[in-house]
Amino acid sequence: MINITLPDGAVREYEQGTSALDIAKSISEGLARKVLAAEVNGEVQDATRPIKTDATLKLLTWDDKNGKTTFWHSSAHLMAEALEQVFPGVKFGIGPAIDNGYYYDIDLGDRTINEEDLKKVEDKMKELAKLNSTYQREEVAKDKAIAYFTEKNDPYKLELLEGLADGSITFYTQGNFTDLCKGPHIPATGVIKAIKLTNIAGAYWRGNEKNKMLTRIYGITFPNQKELDAYLLLLEEAKKRDHRKLGKELELFTFSEKVGSGLPLWLPKGAMLRERLQQFLQKAQLESGYLPVITPHIGSKQLYVTSGHWEKYGKDSFRPITTPQEGEEFMLKPMNCPHHCEIYKSQPRSYRDLPLRLAEFGTVYRYEQSGELHGLTRVRGFTQDDAHLFCQPDQVKEEFKKVIDLVMYVFTSLDFHDFTAQISLRDKEDRSKYIGSEENWLIAEASIMEAAAEKGLNTIIEYGEAAFYGPKLDFMVKDALGRSWQLGTIQVDYNLPERFELEYVDSDNTRKRPVMIHRAPFGSMERFIAVLLEHCAGNLPFWLAPVQVKVLPISDKYSEYAHEVANYLKGAGLSVEVDDRSEKIGRKIRDTELMKVPYMLIVGEKEMAERQVSVRKHGEGDKGAVALEEFAQQMKDLIKEQMAGKKAVTA
Repeated sequence: MINITLPDGAVREYEQGTSALDIAKSISEGLARKVLAAEVNGEVQDATRPIKTDATLKLLTWDDKNGKTTFWHSSAHLMAEALEQVFPGVKFGIGPAIDNGYYYDIDLGDRTINEEDLKKVEDKMKELAKLNSTYQREEVAKDKAIAYFTEKNDPYKLELLEGLADGSITFYTQGNFTDLCKGPHIPATGVIKAIKLTNIAGAYWRGNEKNKMLTRIYGITFPNQKELDAYLLLLEEAKKRDHRKLGKELELFTFSEKVGSGLPLWLPKGAMLRERLQQFLQKAQLESGYLPVITPHIGSKQLYVTSGHWEKYGKDSFRPITTPQEGEEFMLKPMNCPHHCEIYKSQPRSYRDLPLRLAEFGTVYRYEQSGELHGLTRVRGFTQDDAHLFCQPDQVKEEFKKVIDLVMYVFTSLDFHDFTAQISLRDKEDRSKYIGSEENWLIAEASIMEAAAEKGLNTIIEYGEAAFYGPKLDFMVKDALGRSWQLGTIQVDYNLPERFELEYVDSDNTRKRPVMIHRAPFGSMERFIAVLLEHCAGNLPFWLAPVQVKVLPISDKYSEYAHEVANYLKGAGLSVEVDDRSEKIGRKIRDTELMKVPYMLIVGEKEMAERQVSVRKHGEGDKGAVALEEFAQQMKDLIKEQMAGKKAVTA
């Protein structure tokens, strides 16, 4: 017999070899029908796998993240089975679950796939799902696995097998389809009730541009049609909110192939938006004791060898820049922290100098694969709202809590209220990818968990997500459509101070190592602006809008008064434009609405005579006439209110 501990602390006794699904049935048949997978001693497994020792057990359903992931992974296998029937001889790459759904990379040979073919595959998936085929796991010897995929003539699976050790290989079979896969999977296909294949794209095998371009098919599935319908509506709304579309319509940014892929060009309105965000955070940082610094856009390759970044991320960086001097190499700056370490080291430091908080809006460059570039969310050049705090070990937790306060201020001011703080720790098993001592890692991890708890954050723990030099707290923010984005991050680092031999003289006159905290509330300006645009559908809060007010004269003879109004409001610190085109007022109003300008002021004979403005608010229409001076004061008060984080931004 074995003891099974359930999430509520209850302990139940079962026969050895009982599965999680059997345990669910012993509790309730209704519960068993919902179970998709199981978390056994913290590891996600098939609900049908026998449990052979005492264990903690969490039954995973559609309501659990890992339940959805398992559901979508199994759906990818179902799609592969359908593809094999619709396109005999198709070769398969990888087919993982993603944040929303799944994909499979396939090689169709000289064939192509179109929307009509997608419908055939979708229909075949529905047909196969109804057969309620079970997902069966089998441990396979490496030579048997090689023989199987050699017979199928599948070079991609054979290549994947090269990196797997004998004794660690598993196959999964459902219906007539068998795949190389470590799992886990749902019990059977019958729970997959609603299916939609959403997109076709190209993807290089293993993300390498030198490899063959495969066809990537994306899909989404749900346990019922109602949820699929709701998701498809959400997808339509997401298209309207796509930051690439909004960036073009609102004249914020553009891209040029001549400049280079993944290198955004900020247009005047976009530059104003960035500038406002930067000034907002800089003001908060100065009030919190941060000191501004500026570092070059390049650095010696040796700088990144010292930091350890070259060894870990050299292949993701741009190639080194050589100079006429033999052996001299530079890098486009891939991160700011090594430069800040050298600034710290530029003069002797005392315990009285700590904590030392250095902040920079530093632009960095990383070579992303062209197929992975996406608008502003995945670029090759981006600006981080970076800061590095150097402190004594007993100051770490307090400094960490202060950074949490700053992140909360940023989120509240921009109406990001729905978020989870992810505590990203080392992999439980594989410690080879991390540097630094076990003792320092344990101290750093404890500091983060205690700070998050004391601040009352809603947290989750993710193992294996830490940076190579230390654990971190990542803020996973949900936007207005319920999509999750990783924005702000705070990281504790005992290792860079060691690698750069940073020191301070303590009160007992001994030399000691500082601890380093990395933090970026925005994450990067580009990604943050992309998420913000989609969150608010381009309706930026008044204080951030590049053009806050547009003055619309009814006819040319009121143009002079319109400019007088604009100049007065500019003097009050507002961003104002005048639309003095010889167009009808209705056309001007429509055009201004499309540009999502928060306020427009209509001026004509009455307004000019009484020094007033007739106010229209974007999306709400006419708000009546008001004295010019009163309107200016109202707008200044609105900015103060929004920047204090007191007023929610309408999404």
